[in-house]
Amino acid sequence: MATTLRPRPAALILTETAEARIAELMAKAPEGAIGVKLSTPRRGCSGLAYSVDYVNEAKPFDERIETPGGTLFVDGGSILYLIGSTMNWVEDDFAAGFVFQNPNAKGECGCGESFTV
Repeated sequence: MATTLRPRPAALILTETAEARIAELMAKAPEGAIGVKLSTPRRGCSGLAYSVDYVNEAKPFDERIETPGGTLFVDGGSILYLIGSTMNWVEDDFAAGFVFQNPNAKGECGCGESFTV
């Protein structure tokens, strides 16, 4: 009997506005960029922050999420903090940026810049 593997769900859910923003970023990406990468470096009041940067090479343990406008890589060391999260792009009269709904976060600092797990 043959074993059929079912597709693995994405570790991170992207809204349409987040996908559109990735497409905009990739349209003006520096030469050599193969996508953008989400990571959670240690910084801020609560310990971890969200960071999105251009990436020139994929690391072996990075999660790869294909979007219509380009590839989003999720840092292999950050993936456990982000599983099940939703990534959205929000713009208003005063600010614009990626916003995360993260079920793994146990707390955030007052400015929303960093989180704890």
